[in-house]
Amino acid sequence: MTRTQAALALGAAAVALTAGVAVARPMPSAADHNGKEKCYGVALAGQNDCAAGPGTSCAGTSTRDYQGNAWRLVPAGTCTKINTPRGMGSLTPVER
Repeated sequence: MTRTQAALALGAAAVALTAGVAVARPMPSAADHNGKEKCYGVALAGQNDCAAGPGTSCAGTSTRDYQGNAWRLVPAGTCTKINTPRGMGSLTPVER
C-alpha cells in the first residue's frame, strides 16, 4: 500500500466514524436548549420551531398565528409571561 492509499484509507475511516457518531446522537431534550424552553401558542404562522401537530411536520409548518400545539424556543422563565391576542404562552400544548 502506498502512502497515498494509506492516507485515503485513513481519511475514509475518519469520515465513516464521524458519520456514525452523528447518526447515533440522540435528539436534544428540553434540558439541552441552553437556557431556553419550549413555549406553546406564541408562534406566528410558519414561524414555529417544530412539532406543530397533525398535518405539519416541523419547523415553519404551523398554519395559523398562535397555534396551540406549535412552539418556539424562548428564554427560560419567560414563556408564561408572554401575552398574545389569543392568551398567554404555555409550557404545554394548549387548545386554540
